[in-house]
Amino acid sequence: MQIYWTKINKIIDESPEVKTYFLDCPEDFTWEEGSHTHFALEGFNAGDKPNKNMVRHMSISTLPQSNSIGITTRIREQCSEFKAILRNLEIGNQVALFKTHSNVPLRREDKNVYLLSSGVGLATFRPLVLDYFERAENVNQIHSLNIDSSKEFLFTNIFKSAPDKNFTSQYVDNRKDYYEEVINLAADKDGLFYVVGSDEFLVQNIEVLREQGVKPEQIMLDKHEQQLPKFLSFELSI
Repeated sequence: MQIYWTKINKIIDESPEVKTYFLDCPEDFTWEEGSHTHFALEGFNAGDKPNKNMVRHMSISTLPQSNSIGITTRIREQCSEFKAILRNLEIGNQVALFKTHSNVPLRREDKNVYLLSSGVGLATFRPLVLDYFERAENVNQIHSLNIDSSKEFLFTNIFKSAPDKNFTSQYVDNRKDYYEEVINLAADKDGLFYVVGSDEFLVQNIEVLREQGVKPEQIMLDKHEQQLPKFLSFELSI
């Protein structure tokens, strides 16, 4: 396993609780849209075995051509040891990246794409949208639906409706409106549905989509292939 040590070169406050850390891109470090990585703090591998409390699974919110690795995360006032350390890091501090992989690349199959996310999960979809804006081939249109009860909606400069680009963006702050809209979107029986959020959020969305007739192969999750059956084997009640 290769560990890439790199430095923070910029920190942006996306909202009162959400920050994006921009990292120098190490030589030979590559990724594609929809990638996640293991993001580790200095000292995580100082002992006989890695300290898992100093490592988190994070999405990369930038595209490779930006030549900067963006890690967007929510840090609440009451947070874990990892987030507390991360909150106090500054430009120039070192962090590590390893085991980078994409489970949710943009499928270009001449279909409509629906991006369903909760809160900071939107960071996973940011590079997919940017990639689509740069090259829209074989994607009919994209619709993004994000629920965030904090009402501090993220990336509104990118996630804004652009009819000329066949892109629509929608933010809601409550579950009732969110799931009503998911049901409406699921009327497209040929669409591709990407879902990013907590495991509970994934299960709820899959149940709603499957009840509306969406097939498992139309649902994309940011999970390793061996984890997918656990979520997509949802049985419809008779």
